[in-house]
Amino acid sequence: MATTTPTGVRDGNAEHRGRHAPAGGAPMTHRQIMEALSGLLLGMFVAILSSTIVTNALPEIISDLGGGQSAYTWVVTASLLAMTATTPLWGKLADLFPKKLLVQISLIIYVAGSVVAGLSQNAGMLIVCRVVQGIGVGGLSALAQIVMAAMISPRERGRYSGYLGATFAVATVGGPLLGGVITDTDWLGWRWCFYVGVPFAVIALIVLQKTLKLPFVKRQVRVDWSGAFLISAAVSLLLVWVTFAGDKYDWVSWQSCAMVGGSVVLGALFLLVEARASEPIIPLRLFRNRTITLASLASLFVGVAMFAGTVFFSQYFQLARDKSPTMSGVMTIPMIGGLFLSSTVSGQIITRTGHWKAWLVGGGVLVTAGLGLLGTIRYDTDYWQIALFMAVMGLGIGMMMQNLVLCTQNQVAPADLGAASSVVTFFRSLGGAIGVSALGAVMANRVTHYVKDGLAELGPQGAALGHGGTGGGSIPDLDALPAPIRTVMETAYGHGVADVFLYSAPFALLAFLVTLFIKEVALKSHSSDEVPAPAPEPSADRPAPVAPAATAVAARAEPGAGRGVDGHDIGLAHPGE
Repeated sequence: MATTTPTGVRDGNAEHRGRHAPAGGAPMTHRQIMEALSGLLLGMFVAILSSTIVTNALPEIISDLGGGQSAYTWVVTASLLAMTATTPLWGKLADLFPKKLLVQISLIIYVAGSVVAGLSQNAGMLIVCRVVQGIGVGGLSALAQIVMAAMISPRERGRYSGYLGATFAVATVGGPLLGGVITDTDWLGWRWCFYVGVPFAVIALIVLQKTLKLPFVKRQVRVDWSGAFLISAAVSLLLVWVTFAGDKYDWVSWQSCAMVGGSVVLGALFLLVEARASEPIIPLRLFRNRTITLASLASLFVGVAMFAGTVFFSQYFQLARDKSPTMSGVMTIPMIGGLFLSSTVSGQIITRTGHWKAWLVGGGVLVTAGLGLLGTIRYDTDYWQIALFMAVMGLGIGMMMQNLVLCTQNQVAPADLGAASSVVTFFRSLGGAIGVSALGAVMANRVTHYVKDGLAELGPQGAALGHGGTGGGSIPDLDALPAPIRTVMETAYGHGVADVFLYSAPFALLAFLVTLFIKEVALKSHSSDEVPAPAPEPSADRPAPVAPAATAVAARAEPGAGRGVDGHDIGLAHPGE
């Protein structure tokens, strides 16, 4: 069927210009897509690597820098906090500025944070550097899905989202392994955990420059900096409260009231500013779409389960089972194997069928079951049981993580693609940050409780041996402890980490329940950049009509260039990005 070009010329090939041809007239082959995505996937690998490579090294890092359990939690939380707070801003910037440039800026920020983190002299300096790293990682995490959506149709995107999930899995298992090897190698040391990602980032910058070609139409709009500040402040204050409550002050105290109240006020101001902004960071109208609202809520709960379920494995294997950092990484392979398998297989099948809801629902069941089973482990549980439980959880995470973003992207207008994608990523990161902060505080409390109980069972001799801070919040050196006290510490950490998994399971259950109410809309076979905006709540059976003129133009143009008389995006592209 022919279409009409902006100049009025009939173009019979417009509808075949590709399900994947944002930058040129000819459809992109699978090879061309993979070449274009290579730098992006490498950038994502770097982002995940930075988060996971320190996992098994953290006990030694914090001990070397003189920190305690609070510092341990904050080294993880600081990166998640920065990533969470900046994700909506990166998503909005992707709707306004060249996407490739933003990805490259994210990589540069990550490199700067990594280099300085390796030079840290105390826990406070390391935490600040992790904030800088988190800003860069937030950009890479948000932009990866957005760039992919700009190039590939929702129907085909399931396949390539599987590759993104596979990259996530490889970096997740490779990070702890690499970090463990580096930490165990005397002539390297833990500081190289931060330096090792720099060469990968530099390579990713070069590859992106050569392979990623996207069209771009300049838009004369202002960034909603006030909205970005308010949401960052609201989230940061909430996470600071969650981290210190129960440790520095009681959960019910004037400090808690001040922080929670301040976070609520800042959140209300954010909603007020967004409602009036011409280009809001998070367009509130997106939440009129039930799929986006429910997917965001499910992502919040999945984030709690996903991050809490992975961050504390290193403490379990090193402090409850006395494994080296390297072996600690090896022993998490069953979880990553499950994630790798389910993300790639589900992506391939979704591309063939166009249906995704069964994978979301099944993933919710598996994550809930896996965390519930992990809640029963102790320091002396047989490893084969732990491996099985980890594999079940990994399978569930792989089914849910990418597909929640995919079902959201399938329902939004091209101009809102970046904002909508980043909203889901934002809620997942927010859930992870809150989960790690809160559950880290809970674990510290439970470990202290179990240590006291264990020492009491040893009698006066045990109390005398344990005097000096074994339960005081510092990371213990098991090799320096007498045998009875060492067993007490291993038992305490085994039981404490299991409690974290058990407390995470209800959140996974909530994510499962939310996915039941998401209405499945079959994935489109055209790219988001080729089709104008659907109504805020499109029908599953009757999608919004497509204007022929807009279809021909949008195949060559960046979303949101301007508005034609029919209300759809029009404009000429500049493919030199």
